[in-house]
Amino acid sequence: MDGSSMSAERVLRDLRKDSRALMPEVPAVPHLEQAGIATWTGRMINEYSSAIVFEGLARQLEGAGMDDETVRACAEFANEERRHGVLCGAVVEALGGTAVFVAPVQDEFPEHGDVSRAEAALRNVISISCMSETIAVSLIGAERLEMPEGALRELLTSIYADEVGHARFGWRLVPRLIELLERDAQALGSDGWCERLAEYLAIAFDALETHELAHLNPHAAPPAEGACLGLCNGSDARSLFYSTVTDVIVPGLEQFGLPAADAWARRSEVKQAA
Repeated sequence: MDGSSMSAERVLRDLRKDSRALMPEVPAVPHLEQAGIATWTGRMINEYSSAIVFEGLARQLEGAGMDDETVRACAEFANEERRHGVLCGAVVEALGGTAVFVAPVQDEFPEHGDVSRAEAALRNVISISCMSETIAVSLIGAERLEMPEGALRELLTSIYADEVGHARFGWRLVPRLIELLERDAQALGSDGWCERLAEYLAIAFDALETHELAHLNPHAAPPAEGACLGLCNGSDARSLFYSTVTDVIVPGLEQFGLPAADAWARRSEVKQAA
């Protein structure tokens, strides 16, 4: 879907052709164009680069014995993330920027090879869908509500709809994986996965907080008209992040019997230990 050149050190993603074909009409706000280009360039990179995460998760779910329909759905999310990258690039191009970027160096997909395939899959489903994608739904949803009607809001709505699907996928899959783990535990006479997951959740919450805060500049305070370009107040976005964790993610995981509240409270211990 994109043109790419590779070297031993980097991958250059060129989305110009596909993005230019989808350029929306954007409001004319000259004094905010550069801020808009910077914001949508960051989103383009993040969205497009997320594809590899869902490809890894699809392979992991297949290895854990999930049905073909579930595996295919997860693999399709990778295509949706690339589409999101192209759509964000379309906004960059419409604002006068260039939909080209050097792909960031990404950590290897966490295989969690020290535990069973089902337990590894559960960890990543929680981290990717129940945590990261749920935060994305919250932040994009808030931005969408602030944005006036128009082509740009329609584009954002299409991304938002996919992100909702990615989050729901994980929340629906968690109880299935827990059931599989409990069945295996009964057969083996061991339920150690519960204790291991409790420790993992603290690590996952710490990683989530670190990642999200790095992308939410607390000093970003665009004027009111910035909403028409999808520019948001960084301090407000950070507050929404914390509210989503404590009001949605933690109680959502707790309803499955997972000690999420304790893990969230202990996330600082993980940082200190590191």
